[in-house]
Amino acid sequence: MLTYAIITLNIIVYAYIAMLSGNFTVIDYNVICQYGQYNYSVLNGVYLQLFTAMFVHIDIVHLLGNMFFLLIFGLRAEELFTIQEYIAIYLLSGLAGNLVTLLFGPYMVSAGASGAIFGLFGACTIYIRRAVGQSIIGALLFSFFLLMMSSGGNVNNLAHLGGLVVGLLIGYALATKRKLKTVYEYSYSYP
Repeated sequence: MLTYAIITLNIIVYAYIAMLSGNFTVIDYNVICQYGQYNYSVLNGVYLQLFTAMFVHIDIVHLLGNMFFLLIFGLRAEELFTIQEYIAIYLLSGLAGNLVTLLFGPYMVSAGASGAIFGLFGACTIYIRRAVGQSIIGALLFSFFLLMMSSGGNVNNLAHLGGLVVGLLIGYALATKRKLKTVYEYSYSYP
């Protein structure tokens, strides 16, 4: 249900900024600068854009593409993580992607949920491998292969990378914690 709520929130935000733009298919650049992540503004104190940019999309195709992948990886994340863990992965991955963009792309204007979505993907991928005791090398290779496949000229590769790395780290930590807890509980349940 959380995935559907986040998708709904993204759609509501898109409808709002489309109304401000006066165009449903492509959002006006000035509106993106106001509600997305305009690094010049962030560097001058508008820190809220680091969060709002996770819910703002450039055009309808951008929104639909991100929501499609959010549906896929979000529903999987709901099966693996608690609501609090899911929200933490989503927000921390999105924030990490936006911070990497701020640090290495100082003149960029960006928007989109893809850093957060890459975080969910990374967390799910590595969590599954780690939880069943398999090598995480396959998860890392698969993750970075998807990262390379999503690269492009008008794509914020920095946000994707930042979100993916944080998602991988959180997913690994959660799987390790649960695995150790299970071993601990098992060893103390049988004298």
